Amino acid sequence: MASDTSATTAQQATDVWLPVPPAEIDGLPEGPAYHFWDGAEEFPADPARCGFYVVPYMKGPVVAARPLPDMTHVRVVQTLTAGIDHVAPAVPGLPEGTVLCNARGVHDASTAELALALTLASLRRIPEFVRAQPSGDWLQGIYPALADRTVLIVGYGAIGAAIEDRLLPFEVAEVLRVARTARTTARGPVHALAEVAELLPRADVVILCTPLTDETRGLAGTGFLGRMRDWALLVNIARGGVVDTKALLVELESGRLRAALDVTDPEPLPPEHPLWRAPGVLISPHVGGPTSAFLPRAKRMLRAQLTRWVAGEPVEHVVATAGREQGEG
Repeated sequence: MASDTSATTAQQATDVWLPVPPAEIDGLPEGPAYHFWDGAEEFPADPARCGFYVVPYMKGPVVAARPLPDMTHVRVVQTLTAGIDHVAPAVPGLPEGTVLCNARGVHDASTAELALALTLASLRRIPEFVRAQPSGDWLQGIYPALADRTVLIVGYGAIGAAIEDRLLPFEVAEVLRVARTARTTARGPVHALAEVAELLPRADVVILCTPLTDETRGLAGTGFLGRMRDWALLVNIARGGVVDTKALLVELESGRLRAALDVTDPEPLPPEHPLWRAPGVLISPHVGGPTSAFLPRAKRMLRAQLTRWVAGEPVEHVVATAGREQGEG
């Protein structure tokens, strides 16, 4: 009897949980029962009937994972973020074959915009001018430019490519590209992550946009930072954990490096943390993705993914599959 109930539930696992009210997404395919859940204490329906779960946006890993143990027949877990580190630990507990998808393409433009804005603001010393404005200090001088500089992008995926799109009109001298594995693109070679130590001394600006994984956690540590050029700029729009905060503080306080950070470790950064007051650092509160561009693009992506799922077609942007070894699928 239990097996019959399980089979029936599996057949009925066509519910879709959305963190956006379904009525606000035009063109959703007919068939599933759509439920709105954005992290509220009570679930909107029986989690066992959920076949497609869209993770609430910017609610943290605890909320993201809370319904998953009861989603015994879920087939797709869809994040609205490019990074999936807040959901990835739950993948081994999902039903075998369930796919985890990220929001590739949703945040490319807005995150690349912020990477460029942080780079320009830090190089051109915009924060210093803002601080000088109330006292009327005229800080005229010769300041660094982005033009004719070499930029190293660590994490050359969709966002990394979007950053390069925006760098080129500023007449940078060279763009160096690094990803987990080496490949060739129309714009030039992408170096393997293992080669990053050799590339760091060539770069005036290092932009981190790599996913946070076991391989990249603490990547920008003492050795990494020590190989950067004197007075180089580190820009982090990836995850705070990619940078060793203590090692970065040493470099900032010595004045050898500057940094522009949209993400920090810890996050949110406590008011008393020394990183707030370190020299040469510009901090924004993890705002690379949440912009006016987010919701329209997220809705388009969800509509496309759900249309494929309802039609029995493979969904896109799969980054992990339950029951497979890491690195497969």
